[in-house]
Amino acid sequence: MATVIIPTPLRKFTGNTSKLEIKATNIKQTVDELTMNFPDLRKHLLDEQGKIRNFINIFVGNDDIRDLQKENTLVREDSIISIIPAIAGGTA
Repeated sequence: MATVIIPTPLRKFTGNTSKLEIKATNIKQTVDELTMNFPDLRKHLLDEQGKIRNFINIFVGNDDIRDLQKENTLVREDSIISIIPAIAGGTA
């Protein structure tokens, strides 16, 4: 199963779990499985149309899914999937 790394700000929605094992063949199935098992994650990961929010970056290994096939990016059993929410703030 693929390993999903849950970022610290979202761990409160996964029972403080930092890593989850998910059986999926692509990113869409991975996110669907996460939001089904942890419904409070849905509003943080997906917009009203069920698409991954623009400010959520998802990587398979070192590759941003936006540079691959987005939600259709393939996931293997040994894949490491990282969810990285954008951090706002700071000064210019």
